[in-house]
Amino acid sequence: MDQIEPNRPFRWNVAGGDRLGSLVGDGSEEYDPGYVAELTECAAKVVARSADGDLFFVGRSPDSLYDLLGGVLAGTADAERLNRLPLSLYGYEGRGTTPRERRQLRVNLADAGLSPAGLAGRKRPVVLVDLVAAGSTFGNLHRELRDWIDDERAAWNVIRTKVRYLGVTARGKTSPKTWRWQQHADWVEELPARAVRNVSVSGWLWGYLGNTQPKAEDSFRRHRWADPGVTVPRRDEEARAALGSAVALHRYGRTPEARERFRRVLAGEPGFREPWLRALAGRVRDA
Repeated sequence: MDQIEPNRPFRWNVAGGDRLGSLVGDGSEEYDPGYVAELTECAAKVVARSADGDLFFVGRSPDSLYDLLGGVLAGTADAERLNRLPLSLYGYEGRGTTPRERRQLRVNLADAGLSPAGLAGRKRPVVLVDLVAAGSTFGNLHRELRDWIDDERAAWNVIRTKVRYLGVTARGKTSPKTWRWQQHADWVEELPARAVRNVSVSGWLWGYLGNTQPKAEDSFRRHRWADPGVTVPRRDEEARAALGSAVALHRYGRTPEARERFRRVLAGEPGFREPWLRALAGRVRDA
């Protein structure tokens, strides 16, 4: 069997915005105050509801949360909690997947630290974060992980305590009849209580992040999992606009204003009584 190497789409390091030169202009982009306020609130709630876990932002839709948090947590040990998982499984359902494609997917996941052995040996849980409508991406990813775990005969009773799913959902009316994606996902029953949680945002913000926001890279769908072309940076107008926005968000996250807003939201979360979250807030304050 031939050797398969991990493959990962290229994305610029937005923390080095001052070294990106003309790719991002002068870095003076400003955001609507309402946008950054809601995005910061969402980012803080994602951290607060992560149960002291390591965050893996799935695909491209939550990139702005990753970039903003990269700035907020810069200079703290908690920055190591942030990871991107460039992967698209939307509409995937495992249909027509070749053995080689599945091997490539597993190699890519292992490179991100998400192999069965890697999951079983973790100290902190993995928290997979994505924008969720019906939950198909989470469902597809969970099925792939479960099949892999079964193939490896790994200890699911251990791993099930190390994997969590956190959905960013569009806010709607709250009532006993409200449709909630996790209540219609059978695979959720395999996990401990509260292993699946949500953070709701306005429909406008959800639609912008998930549908209309410029992106710096192409969607990493099945036909591109092994494509070496994904390692070449895009330099088209959309990618440059996305990169400029990402750098500006990271810079905003490092400001006293953003960090104070972040800490204020944390303090309002029920989980703030937990020592790990209070300690994280203190490190952000002192950064």
